[in-house]
Amino acid sequence: MTDLLARPATRSRFELGKNRKENHPWEIRVVKHPPRTRSAHFVAARKTAIRILEEMQADDDELPYGPGPWEMHHGGSLWVKGDAGWRMYRARVGVEWSAQFCADPAKIDRLRQEAADLITGFPATLDALDELGYKRARKLLDTPIEDADGVEAWTDSLFNSCVPLTTPDHSGVLPKAAGEHHYPWPIKAADYFRYDDFQLWVTLPDGTNAGVTPVGRRGSGEGGLRIVHARHGSAAGDAVAEAQRRHMMAVVPPDSPIALAAFEQQIPRGARTAAGPLHTRRRASTGGARGGTPR
Repeated sequence: MTDLLARPATRSRFELGKNRKENHPWEIRVVKHPPRTRSAHFVAARKTAIRILEEMQADDDELPYGPGPWEMHHGGSLWVKGDAGWRMYRARVGVEWSAQFCADPAKIDRLRQEAADLITGFPATLDALDELGYKRARKLLDTPIEDADGVEAWTDSLFNSCVPLTTPDHSGVLPKAAGEHHYPWPIKAADYFRYDDFQLWVTLPDGTNAGVTPVGRRGSGEGGLRIVHARHGSAAGDAVAEAQRRHMMAVVPPDSPIALAAFEQQIPRGARTAAGPLHTRRRASTGGARGGTPR
């Protein structure tokens, strides 16, 4: 397969040049670190989040990211309770646990203020959290963050640390699954709203993985794919980077193995191109996690 770049309008194509190599070697060391302990802030937040999720299940409410078992992701979890029950919104940014050590308290305090503004619109929230035993919520929302202790309390609070994800969606690595910790959020987010019969993550001929999106709307018959994420230093990664520099798109044609894999459940068995009328079909479960690459 030849990697191609195409202008969105004219679709003029050209082949890529040779791959570039790094001139300055570097190294990284994988080391052991002291065991990470759960802070009292996080223990209380996680306990409360589990109770909220169990309450949502009992009420047959739709869960934010599907059924458990869950791991709690420090992704900016703004839990509120309104007339329709519990809901979780995402903060402007989430504070990953290790990122707290480079966090400016004044910038984290802005997140606190924004959370407080949102929760003001859901006046039942704080009383409901009191009933669940999370009585520290009011203090967290009302106390300005001015130092590392304040940053830690916010980082491990219910309003940051409790995005309920499965292990694959939280920390999975392709080809099994694309976890939020390892793949860009603008691409990973599509895992939560894509059609079930479209494969967002595919394996490329060189064995690396990429995130792809259709070049046209569903049913258009286009069949081509845009590569929206690929490993840096790979052929596809170079294509994406060059396309970005030239204000173009890195695309693959509908008869490529990549397109056939991504549209596998939308085309007839044995089809040699992904272009053509939409042909939906059920596919037996492989037992893999959502977001995994096709067999």
